[in-house]
Amino acid sequence: MTQRSQSMIGRVLAVVVSPALVGLLAAAAVAQPVKPAPPSEGGTYIPVVPTQTFEQTFQKDTADKAKVQSDQQALLDKRYDLRNDPSNVQMSGQRKAVQQGVRVKLHGGANWASLGGMTPEAIKSKNLFPYGFRPLPHVKHPTGGMVFPKNQIDEIKKQEARDLARFDVDFDLPDHITPEFPPPMFLTSRPDLGDVSNGEVLTSKNYYRLLYGKVTPVQMEGMRLLLTPNPQQQFNQTEDRKVKDPSFGVTCLDCHVNGHTNATFHENPDTRPQSDRMRIETVSLRGMFNQQIHGSKRSLRSIEDFTEFEQRTAYFDGDQVTAAKKGLFLPERSAQVAMMAQMQNMLDFPPAPKLDVLGRLIPSKATQAELEGEKIFHGKGRCAECHKGPFFIDDKMHDLHLERFYEAEMIGGQRNIQDGPIKTFTLRGIKDSPPYHHDGRLMTLEDTVEFFNLVLTLKLSDQEKSNLVAFLRCL
Repeated sequence: MTQRSQSMIGRVLAVVVSPALVGLLAAAAVAQPVKPAPPSEGGTYIPVVPTQTFEQTFQKDTADKAKVQSDQQALLDKRYDLRNDPSNVQMSGQRKAVQQGVRVKLHGGANWASLGGMTPEAIKSKNLFPYGFRPLPHVKHPTGGMVFPKNQIDEIKKQEARDLARFDVDFDLPDHITPEFPPPMFLTSRPDLGDVSNGEVLTSKNYYRLLYGKVTPVQMEGMRLLLTPNPQQQFNQTEDRKVKDPSFGVTCLDCHVNGHTNATFHENPDTRPQSDRMRIETVSLRGMFNQQIHGSKRSLRSIEDFTEFEQRTAYFDGDQVTAAKKGLFLPERSAQVAMMAQMQNMLDFPPAPKLDVLGRLIPSKATQAELEGEKIFHGKGRCAECHKGPFFIDDKMHDLHLERFYEAEMIGGQRNIQDGPIKTFTLRGIKDSPPYHHDGRLMTLEDTVEFFNLVLTLKLSDQEKSNLVAFLRCL
């Protein structure tokens, strides 16, 4: 390049960039090209320009779907006993029984008693940490995205003629493992009414009828916004979507149905590369009024922050570039976001008739097993150190350091590294929210107790574990 041509380039660039940047660009024009370092597997950014047409992607994904589902089912069957074994305890809406029993499978000849007596180092050296206690991959981990259960898909199609079914994957857990559908909806302002949903799934077609005279106009507008579809990474109008027909998107309550959860899952937007991302189970919105941090990894400090972040980037895998392309909704903070937050803050926990106002059991209403379980919860089980009553939460982030127990490896397209810090989730109404843990890796409360018994080296007896489960069902 001649000196004259370099000078001309500099004058043109000076119109739109700073003099300092012009100097850097001019120097780069004569410098030897530097080959960029290869990105980590999966990279940081999602490709903005698809390399295939929609029809090509559709044909390939539909052809691959059977194998994708078969591989995930094999993974689940290796890890869990997914039989339908209901207990005699009903969820809060009395529509579904709580599942019972340990479902995580052991390997290598181990049993729960022998594992409980081993050190983390010994478990790791012998590779005996149960695979059901490791991170659970998304059904199609390299792609990720929201995957809805069939009952939600069917109801939204019936009421609104919107299609939440993906052509590349289906929901991977059996219905009996998931929350009751539809879940009841309780309001902090009207506890006398009980379930204000009247057994219906709130949508744009019925929310006004169901909530008229029960919420304020501000809260009603917040509910309208929570039920308004907005584009999402896999549900949109572009050729880079995972629904057959162009879509206006999803609503907040497509996942948080009736302000609770239907076990819809996706992947956390906070981790890269793609293979290291975590499956994320939809958390209940019940009791948001008394929670101080939100988002399993993000530690957002208000429900307003959470609402705004979800719409701006979490819907798009934490990538603002693809968000702008697919139809980003930017809710206005002082009006739309505030109203959405107002409505979310009205969602109450289900009744817990055996608890007093401080979250302790009322002796005359509890069984002996439940009372003994409460003692374990506040004592040997160490549960109350993070889950403090009456809302059974401490608004902190904690790291269980699961790397003590296993070596990370690629499973189902996910490199199952340790979780890192995760926020404490409330245990109020926990029987209504299976599966458990932030990624849904624990199918039952019994699994959850076994997990923490091992990870925290609690050395609980079988009877103590059973009593602790009995107490958790009271919350």
